[in-house]
Amino acid sequence: MKTHQIEVQKFKAASTNQYGQLMFKVDALVTAKTPVDGIEPSSFIVMTEANARVLMALLKTQFADIDSKKPKSRHGRPG
Repeated sequence: MKTHQIEVQKFKAASTNQYGQLMFKVDALVTAKTPVDGIEPSSFIVMTEANARVLMALLKTQFADIDSKKPKSRHGRPG
């Protein structure tokens, strides 16, 4: 497995596809990362607080869009 450090520079867009996956268009700096011996290799995503706040807003919007497309639940109705 290759490991990378992914530094998000800017979030440009967010969307969902027909498989229910969230997709984000980003500008990012991607550099190879040497795994540390004895530790499971992992990639890291790094972003500023401002970009993290943009990500949160994009996620909220995408979840609202997904939820609006789901059929209304009949659970919890009296009767």
